[in-house]
Parts: sequence; structure tokens; C-alpha cells
Amino acid sequence: MSEADILSILREFLWNAALMATPLLAVALVVGLVIGLLQALTSIQEMTLTFVPKLAAMLVVFFLSAGYMGRIVLTLFETQVLTVIAAH
Repeated sequence: MSEADILSILREFLWNAALMATPLLAVALVVGLVIGLLQALTSIQEMTLTFVPKLAAMLVVFFLSAGYMGRIVLTLFETQVLTVIAAH
């Protein structure tokens, strides 16, 4: 296995990690913006107000996208890891 092969596999792992993190990060961003806007409009400056809704929304999205994340990991394992193991 050459260095180029290793770098290619690492690139695939990083790209798939970004794909798996995208739904959670997008929800955290949207909920944070909405709560921040509501705080600015109502002049409520409570630090814990942003934490609880963001955590709840991220948990919901995590459970909804767990199948998607599992498919990504399984596909990556089958296409990258098993082929390397079978080649040696």
C-alpha cells in the first residue's frame, strides 16, 4: 500500500465525517440563530436559554439521521477498509 493510497483513504474518511456532521451542525446553526434573534428582540440575555433548545434539536436530528450516518459508515467500511484487508 503506497502513501497515495493511504492519503486517498484518509481523504474519504474525512469527507464522510463531514457529511455525517452536516445535519447536526446545520440544526445547531439554525436553532442558535433563531434563539439569538429571539433574545435580541426580547432583550433576554440568559446564557442557558440557547443551550437547552440547541441540545434538544440536535438530539432529535441525531436520532432521525442515525440511519443515514450508519449507511455512510457501512459503505465506507465495505468500500475502503474491506478492500484493503482483502488485498493483503
